[in-house]
Amino acid sequence: MNLFYTPDIAGEAYTLSEEESKHCVRVLRLAAGDTIYLIDGHGGLYTAAITAAHDKRCEVRVTQVQREYGKRNYHLHIAIAPTKNVERYEWFLEKITEIGVDEITPLLCEHSERKVVKDERSEKVVTSAVKQSLKAYHPRLNAMTDFRQLVTQPFDGVKCIAHCADAPKILLKNAVKAGENVLVLIGPEGDFSPKEVALAKQHGFIEVSLGSSRLRTETAGVTACVVVAVMNDKEIKG
Repeated sequence: MNLFYTPDIAGEAYTLSEEESKHCVRVLRLAAGDTIYLIDGHGGLYTAAITAAHDKRCEVRVTQVQREYGKRNYHLHIAIAPTKNVERYEWFLEKITEIGVDEITPLLCEHSERKVVKDERSEKVVTSAVKQSLKAYHPRLNAMTDFRQLVTQPFDGVKCIAHCADAPKILLKNAVKAGENVLVLIGPEGDFSPKEVALAKQHGFIEVSLGSSRLRTETAGVTACVVVAVMNDKEIKG
């Protein structure tokens, strides 16, 4: 399936962006009459036929539309402190997008080693992963957000904070239920500070563990995403 991201699609006729046109015509060598698939990032999957194969303005005609393609029955928001090594953070973005996530927030914490991320670059990584994994929903990628600002915002679902300090915690898999919205906080390599954990608890966050192993930040983020996905798949398939 040749998938193209078309967030502004409307109507039957559409022209791919220059970047997508180049990929379609020059890289994939598709021609007039070939069938391609478009996604709008909001659950719309469009079947289309190429009508004019130009490498800067490839024109297509939509022949079929599927709404809510691949829609999940829960909303997963992962807020994570970006790693000092940006490649590891981008790996995290790619993998959780492939698995299934709805919202991602880079988190600015007391122990953060990276305080700036390139939003445009992050968006490209996520978009590429959306297309690679054949998803019609594009995760919302928020700007860098201060820890206090995020934990004090309302959230309709279960709120969890994963940390490594000695404290009574429950496994994430025991904190979430199938079909329930979930927000998980993942700290920096130096972990959340005691003050941050206390603040999160004051605002209704549950202290959770991701298992007995001590995980890198990006691994912890992917693990949290997998746990929530598996809990929901078990309910759906079992």
